[in-house]
Amino acid sequence: MSAVAPSIPVVRLDDYRSGDAERRGNFVRALGEGLEHYGFVTLDGHGVDHGLIRQAYDLFAAFFALPEEVKLAYAGVEGGQRGYIPYGREHAKNNPVGDLKEFWHVGRDLPGDHLYHGHYPPNVWPREIPGLEGTMRALYGQLDACVSSLLEALADYFGLSRRTFADMVVDGNSVMRAIYYPPVTGTIPPGAVRAAAHEDINIITLLCEATSSGLELLTRDAAWLPISALEGQIVVDSGDMLQRVTNGRIPATTHRVVNPDDGHQGARYSMPFFVHPYSACDLSVLDAFVTPEQPARWAPITADAYLKERLRQIGLMRGPVM
Repeated sequence: MSAVAPSIPVVRLDDYRSGDAERRGNFVRALGEGLEHYGFVTLDGHGVDHGLIRQAYDLFAAFFALPEEVKLAYAGVEGGQRGYIPYGREHAKNNPVGDLKEFWHVGRDLPGDHLYHGHYPPNVWPREIPGLEGTMRALYGQLDACVSSLLEALADYFGLSRRTFADMVVDGNSVMRAIYYPPVTGTIPPGAVRAAAHEDINIITLLCEATSSGLELLTRDAAWLPISALEGQIVVDSGDMLQRVTNGRIPATTHRVVNPDDGHQGARYSMPFFVHPYSACDLSVLDAFVTPEQPARWAPITADAYLKERLRQIGLMRGPVM
């Protein structure tokens, strides 16, 4: 009898949002155990409009089909934090080969008198694609609404004050990325893949169902596990910042997007929502995760300083790499 292939847990956010204590408890346990073991779970019952996701993909397909000179008019925001980032510009940390992708960033809008208004670049919107701004603002808001529930449930799992993680990301510098992976044809640079092995920078990532397969995570057994979401599901993974504050209890799992198999060289779109803290957020290891046997593994740093350091490491921000 063949062994059953491992898979990441599937959890329903509406269980946590229900008034049923048993359903809430089951969700908290499955979420926490899934993130502790894999750094990944699949989310259902999240309330994000699937039709809105499909509409966003259609609009971005039209944008990425525009001539290169038109797209480049929306590039150039420092750190690539908003607008267009050209093909091959980003690379994984410690890997100089550019990824086979181009993408667009949408961030948080803050009022002019907000403390962090000047910290986050203003959004850029392409005039050539009417409707994209409204669609992305709506989708950003719906994904943002999932975040508090997920982070509150994770605090419940560790027996912490419920807002321990959620308060870190209030008015945070969260970024939504619409990615286009063109068909893999012709000659490509040696070693180039759609997204080389990496860990996410942020607290958590909500990855809307991609248009085709290719995502893989690296298990504790050093094996690559394919990850795919059914229609309407969202893949959730933990990033470097969450790993830091939990002293490694929640891993920032290495993952990648592989090139398609021969005969399946078609385009791929995906849309991760990278959940970031507010700029001055202290990413010191939380006291609850420090013991004499497990001292703090990382030095204190603010979210803004850490983000800029990582953006330099992946080729999106100028300056020396620390």
